[in-house]
Amino acid sequence: MVAYGILVVSAALYAIGIVAQSVAARRAAPEHGTGLGLLARLAADRLYLVGFAGQAGGFAFAFFARESLPLYLVQTASSSAIGLATLFGVVVLKWRVRLSEVLMLALMACGLVVLAGSSKPSVAEDFSTATVLLLTVALVAIGVTMTQLGRTDTFLVPAVLSGVSFAVVAIISRVLAHEELSSLPSNPLTGLMLAAAVLGQASMAVALQRGLATAVVATADATTIVLSSVTGITVLGDQVAEGTTPWVFSGLTAVVACVLVLGSLARSTSASAGVAEKTA
Repeated sequence: MVAYGILVVSAALYAIGIVAQSVAARRAAPEHGTGLGLLARLAADRLYLVGFAGQAGGFAFAFFARESLPLYLVQTASSSAIGLATLFGVVVLKWRVRLSEVLMLALMACGLVVLAGSSKPSVAEDFSTATVLLLTVALVAIGVTMTQLGRTDTFLVPAVLSGVSFAVVAIISRVLAHEELSSLPSNPLTGLMLAAAVLGQASMAVALQRGLATAVVATADATTIVLSSVTGITVLGDQVAEGTTPWVFSGLTAVVACVLVLGSLARSTSASAGVAEKTA
């Protein structure tokens, strides 16, 4: 029960981070580039730092939850933060959310509930050399792609890159979670995880400038959920409750479908008037 309580705290902190980072990124002057420059400028913004603290706190609690809970449960629980952030944004900050987006978020929530209901606690298996190499190559590819972000104004590409980066963070942290905390600083996987987190934050900052926060975070979260869930089951030995395998696929399909619809609904850039409010 303690692990589930930790997930609730994690989701609340992620929600705070989403709202604060979204507002801070929106009020920053648009800038083309890899996103690292924008991230450096936002580091001087107190509101963005509050959001970063929320994200960091959410990750810390999720990290400890991953020690005993499978990735598909932890990531779906973390993704419930998008609903909390949307509620806060609408009630307190007067954000505007279209009915179509509300419906898609509701359907996504159903998919996340199905995935959570299919969960079964398990302990992750260690990485093989091939898995570590594959994760490293993925991060290099993300970094190279980010250098080309200035050629497009869509939020979709940086949002997906952010989702992939945070999937790498989730996958690595699932393995590191059962290691002694004192050994983490000297573990090469820790450096790889931190590099993925930086790439995820940088690409998220760019995406939040170009699209509605709801669509941006939902896209990134769904990407993270799918990649981390599949990797957890096929590579890390995450378990599914007996007789619920079809439900897992149904839940993932619902989430992906919502992402595609949200992407088509939110073809707006940072000039959009409506700001609404998010996956590893």
